[in-house]
Formats: sequence, structure tokens, C-alpha cells
Amino acid sequence: MKIALIGYGKMGHEIEAIALDRGHQVVCTIDINEDYKFESPEFKSADVAIEFTSPQSAFNNYKKAFAANVPVVSGTTGWLEHIDEIKKECTDNGKTFFYASNFSLGVNLFFALNKKLAKMMNQFSDYDVRMEETHHIHKLDAPSGTAITLAEGVIENIDSKSKWTLDKAETNNELVITSFREGEVPGIHTVIYESEVDTIQITHDAKSRKGFALGAVLAAEYTNGKKGFLGMEDMLGDL
Repeated sequence: MKIALIGYGKMGHEIEAIALDRGHQVVCTIDINEDYKFESPEFKSADVAIEFTSPQSAFNNYKKAFAANVPVVSGTTGWLEHIDEIKKECTDNGKTFFYASNFSLGVNLFFALNKKLAKMMNQFSDYDVRMEETHHIHKLDAPSGTAITLAEGVIENIDSKSKWTLDKAETNNELVITSFREGEVPGIHTVIYESEVDTIQITHDAKSRKGFALGAVLAAEYTNGKKGFLGMEDMLGDL
């Protein structure tokens, strides 16, 4: 499979190493100030583009890839105000887009565990729930996309919570997410249930970027030849 990489920092290099190890070709890399490469024959020859950039540039990157008729797999977070436009491109114009707030297979198992625990805890009103997430200092958005996905899983299943908020709650129905940015931490997410008598918490602690990169390459393999708006639930459901 021919892969283009949009974003060629630490994550891009990790994805490249895994893609090559799995027998794929990386036909084009696009980094900051290299937008002209979207017009190149090399980019247009790609079966799929894997995009890890910034919230500010992601949406424009998707549009440029679509203009070149290249499907996109993206793990960039912080741009979701445009997600309906991306879904419309897929349904109305036949484009292909795979999005995940986190490509780690372990994190996606954690998502399922989080929902299951929330359903159980909904029976016990003595417990309040909150969340913490920690990432490296280079991460621009807060809370992380993974934290938002976890929060949505809690809110779907805890009757006392109707929305999430960053750092401080104004009402009891808000789920507080506290974000920390430290060093080169790949990602730590914790969901905490606390009562007067005890604390229950579940944590996913990523050891490196490798798990995210492998998941992104697996998503590219899954996306190749498909149409529409796709996600981890589609891929894992087909395994």
C-alpha cells in the first residue's frame, strides 16, 4: 500500500517506521510549510494519507487531501467543530475519512471499560466522578480528544452528569476534566469515582507513541478501498 504522511514530526517518523516494517511504501511526506506537496504526483498516488498535525491546520489538510482524491486517516484532535462538514464530504461526495481521538488498541479497550464501569456506578449516587489527563508540553489542545471521548462515555451512562467542563465545575451536573502538560508524557488518562469512604479509579498510561502509530497504520490498512466516514468501532467490529 502507498501511504502519504501529513505531519512529519515524532509521530510521523514513528508511523513511517511501522509502515515500512509492515511492507508499505511511504510515497510522500508533508511537514510545516510544505503544502505545495499536496499537488505533487507522489501525494496523489497514495492509497491513503495518515494525518497527525495541529488543530489549526487539520481541517485544511483534509480538504486538500480530498481535492487530490486521497482518503485520510487522522488522529489530530481539537478540530471537531468541523466534523459535520467532513461527514458531508463523505456522504455527498464519496470521500473517505477515518477518525479516532486515539489509535491505541489499549485505549480503545479502555473506552469500553470506562462505559461499562459508568453503567455500574450510575447505581451508586454516593460517588462523584471526575477525570484527569496528562500529556507532553507540545500538545496544543486541552482537554485531549481521548479525554473528551472518555467523558462522553461517562455522560452517556451517568444520569447526574450532562456535560463536561475543563478544570472547574459551576454546577453538580458537570464532569470536571483536569489537564496537565508535562515533559514528554505520551498520555495518561484517569477516571476517578470518589465517595466519603473510598476512591475507585481506572487509568490508561501510554508508555510510548508506538501504540498510537501502530493503530494508525492498522487503520490505514482497514481504510484502503473503503468509502465513507469510519472509526475505531468499525475497524474493531470487523476484527
